[in-house]
Amino acid sequence: MFYVPLYFEVLRSRPLLIFWVATIAQALVWLLVPLFFYSAPPGDLPRLLAIGNALPLDGGVGPPFAYWLGAGVVRAAGLFGIYVLAQICVIVTYWCVFTLASAIIGPTHAAIAVLLMLGIAVFTVSTPDFGATILTMALWSVALLHYWRAVVQKQRGSWYVLGVAGGLILLTSQAALILLGSLALFTALNPRPRAALGNIIEPWIVAVALVPLLFLHLLWLEGAADGLSPALAQLRNADASIGNAMAWLRLIGALVGAHAGLAVLVALASGWPRSHASPTPPVVRSPVDPFAAAFVRTFALAPALLATIVAVLVGTRQPIGGAAPLLVLSGLGVMMAAGDSVVLYHQRVLGFAWAGLLIAPAIFVPAVIVLLPWTVGADLAVAQPAAPMGRFFADSFERRTGHPLAIVSGDARTAELVAAAAPSHPSIYFDADPKRSPWITANDIKEKGAVVVWPVAETSSAPPPEIMARFPNLVPEVPQTFTRPVRGRLPPLRIGWAMIRPISAPPGPGS
Repeated sequence: MFYVPLYFEVLRSRPLLIFWVATIAQALVWLLVPLFFYSAPPGDLPRLLAIGNALPLDGGVGPPFAYWLGAGVVRAAGLFGIYVLAQICVIVTYWCVFTLASAIIGPTHAAIAVLLMLGIAVFTVSTPDFGATILTMALWSVALLHYWRAVVQKQRGSWYVLGVAGGLILLTSQAALILLGSLALFTALNPRPRAALGNIIEPWIVAVALVPLLFLHLLWLEGAADGLSPALAQLRNADASIGNAMAWLRLIGALVGAHAGLAVLVALASGWPRSHASPTPPVVRSPVDPFAAAFVRTFALAPALLATIVAVLVGTRQPIGGAAPLLVLSGLGVMMAAGDSVVLYHQRVLGFAWAGLLIAPAIFVPAVIVLLPWTVGADLAVAQPAAPMGRFFADSFERRTGHPLAIVSGDARTAELVAAAAPSHPSIYFDADPKRSPWITANDIKEKGAVVVWPVAETSSAPPPEIMARFPNLVPEVPQTFTRPVRGRLPPLRIGWAMIRPISAPPGPGS
């Protein structure tokens, strides 16, 4: 008896419903996991929030918009707000890809393209870890959609949306010149978008409005020129050229490997391993317009190639701007290459495989958080008691000085965690490399005071020698012990600390 699972019938008849069910399911999973199981922000999020608290315009961190936005959201809604913001970025990305794909290959093929994107996200995008990469992914998908609407569908208002998205990319990503430059080059080399530019004024208004942001972006990237010049000089060295080629191949290999989940889904859908089960009836679409095919191929490949090449030149181990924005059209590219008639094998297994890619990591993360401290004694970053740490140091400083805690320094990771979690939203001072925190001067520390923190071993509570060298008058306090959410075989979490009193603070109790 021929059997087709219900969700494939719904995919054929109600692709928009399948899109929203899949997208909301992924967003809910990765909203609930950090909300219930993370006691500290994941990845580089503590650093983003700690730097963002200072709202630096030129803080040596590159384009600052993601820092501003992240810190503002946390001030308004706490860490729950930042996790929601990260999932909003994912939803916006998927919606833009679905809408663009619907215009190019039809809504049913578009829904399949979005379903395939989970196979990329699970290996590439740590969606709770909001930052410039996640934000740029959403902004770039908005830019691509509205470029298509402006050029192909003649929606003149889309030029302004494209301009806003482009401006925010310039404020957000170190890869802005690569992304927007590839868009400009594609426009210059194709007669269809060139013709669109010649008949209306909106794109020229947008271009003029982006010029000041372009200059700002170049100022933020100015520091990269110092590291780029030696790399360019070494290109004439044969050994360096071979090393650069290998580094580039590794980056390309990493981007290809990020499609592992997508490859599994595609293999199952195409009939591997071989099965005697019947495929679904073909899902047929109209032939793809040649301009649309060129558009998808260009922006699925060109930004990734350019970002990896520039990454090799400047000596970074990741593509410039992160991998996520470079892969937003991968699912659409696969579906466009699949042809005008698509048949799907292993329907039931395919559904379980997709659900497994969604659910398995969500189960794996809390299992690791609970089990690793008991088995190998691993100290996980997301299992640090960030909120108690932030409250304790902020309350202690304010109680003793009468001033809110404004600056945290010392061990970088510990200081970032305290600054990200403290209710007073202090700024971070990287005392080991003050150039990384130009928003704080020695005079600021004298006027506002600071808390200096460091992890403490069981055998000694003294500050590390390097911290004492940078703060010679530091008087350590009694180390504070914090309860881990899951202690297991780990020792107690002891944080050494000292307080630098602001010059205007009167002597207080315990000072």
